[in-house]
Amino acid sequence: MIDFLIIGGGIAGLSAGARLSEHGSVTVLEAEDALGYHASGRSAALFEEGYGPPSVVALNKASAEFFFSNDYLTPRGLMLLAKSDQADQFRKDLGELGMAEISVPDALARVPVLNPETVAYAALSEGAYDIDTDRVLQDFARTIRANAGSVLTRQKVTRIRKDGHWLVEAAEAFQARTIVNAAGAWADEVARMAGIAPLGITPRRRSMARLPAPWGHDVKNWPMMLGAGETWYAKPDAGKLLVSPSEADPVEPHDAYADDMVLAEGLARYEEMVTSPVTRVETNWAGLRSFAPDGTLVLGPDPSDESFVWSAGQGGYGFQTAPAASRLVADLALGRAPELDAAMVSALSVSRLR
Repeated sequence: MIDFLIIGGGIAGLSAGARLSEHGSVTVLEAEDALGYHASGRSAALFEEGYGPPSVVALNKASAEFFFSNDYLTPRGLMLLAKSDQADQFRKDLGELGMAEISVPDALARVPVLNPETVAYAALSEGAYDIDTDRVLQDFARTIRANAGSVLTRQKVTRIRKDGHWLVEAAEAFQARTIVNAAGAWADEVARMAGIAPLGITPRRRSMARLPAPWGHDVKNWPMMLGAGETWYAKPDAGKLLVSPSEADPVEPHDAYADDMVLAEGLARYEEMVTSPVTRVETNWAGLRSFAPDGTLVLGPDPSDESFVWSAGQGGYGFQTAPAASRLVADLALGRAPELDAAMVSALSVSRLR
């Protein structure tokens, strides 16, 4: 009998499993061949404390010490850019992200391919960092194994029922006292299988393209660039530039791929702000960012059955919130008083959506 059976081998499942493995037996089931195959493996991998709604920002702040103390972060910086007709949106973003406005010449000095004829406003945050996402995932998995837990791939769950305890069928059969639903885009499907009412978790596609470094520039010290209103972003990655249209189009759960037209429109919005044309896309892909109806995470036991615990709705905030979110999931699953204040716990609870 497993104490905690976790469905989903992305950042949500592995981080929750690592926390819970200190208090009972843990098995993580991942449907794919590799851990973090879907959203976790296609993340923008940025930590920015001020990014997200209030409950997410609270989780970001509570996660910072974990990331810094374990040396998972590398300074990146975040630059906000806007055209002359985007002044109102720029001011709104500036306030929400807590960034400092800089001059356009200062922005050009940092990113020499910016177009001074279209970039009218710029702002910068030095408090944005790249996350070593692969090491975070693997370290959480190692913690589970070190505590005698199991992390299993190729275990797509096909049936869940309850007869005093949970009976879960995948490539193998499992019995568990508690299920943690960390299935990402498939979270509502897992709930339905378990006889738990779904929450309205909606997968939303986000496409990405990898471009050669513009005009051969060394981009490693460039900040991530964000268009006003989050209409596009560009981020240095291994000597290349990742560009996304930042779309959030609702789709059914699936192994996502980029929409060519949406990607082209996003590249055009990026290209408008720089002087270097996009002449080649080396590769492209997409991921699914899954959102609850109110856009923030869903963490904790379901009111209808406290042995069914949600860790879902991470949206685009999964990695940067994982240390604190997983601690909250563990606290609530174990019946302990959470470290977060009551208002934030309530804002993240399942009951708010019932």
